Amino acid sequence: MTHLFEIALHCKGVTKTYGSGSTEVHALRGVDLEVRTSELMMLVGPSGSGKTTLISIIAGVLDRNGGECMVFGHDYQNMGHYEKTRYRGQNIGFVFQLFNLIPTLSAAENVAVPLIINGVKRSEAIDKACEILSRVGLGNRTYSPPTQLSGGQQQRVAIARAIVHNPKLIVCDEPTSALDHETGHKIMELLCEVAVGVGRALIVVTHDARIFEFADKIAKMDDGHIVSVENSKLRLTDKKKTQGLS
Repeated sequence: MTHLFEIALHCKGVTKTYGSGSTEVHALRGVDLEVRTSELMMLVGPSGSGKTTLISIIAGVLDRNGGECMVFGHDYQNMGHYEKTRYRGQNIGFVFQLFNLIPTLSAAENVAVPLIINGVKRSEAIDKACEILSRVGLGNRTYSPPTQLSGGQQQRVAIARAIVHNPKLIVCDEPTSALDHETGHKIMELLCEVAVGVGRALIVVTHDARIFEFADKIAKMDDGHIVSVENSKLRLTDKKKTQGLS
């Protein structure tokens, strides 16, 4: 039985170093972080504080040097290459800051990639991709290649690709940075609808204060550490109670 607030992510003492000797850079210096299901955790902090490195480790894109990192009870470093790739493909959605779209594919084909990797028939995958693109406001650009899309449109394609296979954990790096206020809010509403619920969680790296209201918790990073984790909003039921008393 799935519990409403089970642990989705558990990081303890996570370290990551780039380079060696005189060029060694300590990106993460012992990060502790816990995210529960039904939770939207935002990571904030100055550039270079380790946010992107941390979410890349959480998503299995980078290997850590030390510490523990468990995603729904699974440790990537205990998996073989095939097992790790399969687990990520089924359970993780990642919105890259630079989008990482395939330039020779249409928007719909880009979005369909996770489904095809997971064995869905191409025609079915494209149909599902078109449906998700419509939900992010790109129903009229499904067959456009990335080169014919604006930065904001490419960002929405990247978000659609991250959610199309209904993953348990979605990790986003600056998902609203290229979007106007209204579109950014619509995208966050969609991400919350898809990714925040029983057995699911959402982690967002952002500098965009306009979307802080969507967070359940905000973790502040600095110099490779989590320096604080704060509750950032009342649950909707509590909001209604508060409004009823005003």
